[in-house]
Amino acid sequence: MILVAQVSDTHFDVGTRNAERVRRVMAFLADLRRRPDAVLVTGDITESGAPEQYTAAKRTFDTDIPVYAIPGNHDDRASFRTALLGEPASDAPVNHAHRVGDLTVVLLDSSIPGEPGGRLTDETYDWLRGVLAAAPDRKPVLLALHHPPAHLFSPVVDEISLADPQQFADLVAGDDRIIGVLTGHAHSAATTMFAGRPLLVAPSTASVLGGDWELELPDHVMDYAPDPAVTLHVIDENHRLTTHFRTVPMGGRIGVQPD
Repeated sequence: MILVAQVSDTHFDVGTRNAERVRRVMAFLADLRRRPDAVLVTGDITESGAPEQYTAAKRTFDTDIPVYAIPGNHDDRASFRTALLGEPASDAPVNHAHRVGDLTVVLLDSSIPGEPGGRLTDETYDWLRGVLAAAPDRKPVLLALHHPPAHLFSPVVDEISLADPQQFADLVAGDDRIIGVLTGHAHSAATTMFAGRPLLVAPSTASVLGGDWELELPDHVMDYAPDPAVTLHVIDENHRLTTHFRTVPMGGRIGVQPD
C-alpha cells in the first residue's frame, strides 16, 4: 500500500492564522499510525507570492515526510523556485516528477503568470510525454496540477479553471497507467470523472468555497469558519485508488477525545 497526502491552497500570508492551520494538518499527518509516503501540495502555497510568505511555507513544511509542491495562480514562479526548491529564479513552468514506491507522481504547473485561470503549455506537454515514456510499464501514475480540468458547478472556479481541457483529456485517456488526476484551486473537496479517470479535488486548509447552490455573488464567497482539511489517497497492490477526506480540528490536541 502507498499512502499519499494532498494539501492544497494554503495561502501563507504575513499573518499566523493560515500557517497555524497548515501546521495542524502536518502534525495530524505526522501522528498517523501509518504516515504518508509523500505529501503533495497542489498550488496557491502563498497569498501573493512574496518571498517572506514562501519562507513561512518552507518552515511549516519542514518534515521528514517528502513534500512536493507546485504553484497556483496566487504564486510567483521565480520566488517559488528560489525559496522552496533552492533553484535559480525563473518564470518557466515548475514541473517535476517523483517515484514513490511503484507509483510515479507527476506534478504539472498549470499557472499562468499574472492570471487566475490555468493552462498547460506546450513545453509542459512535451515534458509530460517524456516523463510518461520513461515511467515503468504496468506501474501506476498520478497526475497533479492546480486548476481543475472539469466543470465543478462553482460560480467562481469554473470561470478560472484549466483552459483547453480536451488536450489534457486526450493525453490522460491514452495512458492506462494513469489512475487519477489531483487538483486544488476550488477550496472544496470534490470528486468527478475526467477522461475516464477519477478527478479528485482537495479542500483548502485556509477556507471553503461554496457551489452554485450556496453562493450569491459577489458577497460571502469564502467561509473561513470550518476547520482545515486534508486528502489521503491510498494506492493498493492492484493499483486501485481510494481517497479519504479528513478534517483536522483546530481546538484541543489532535487525536484526543474531548471530555
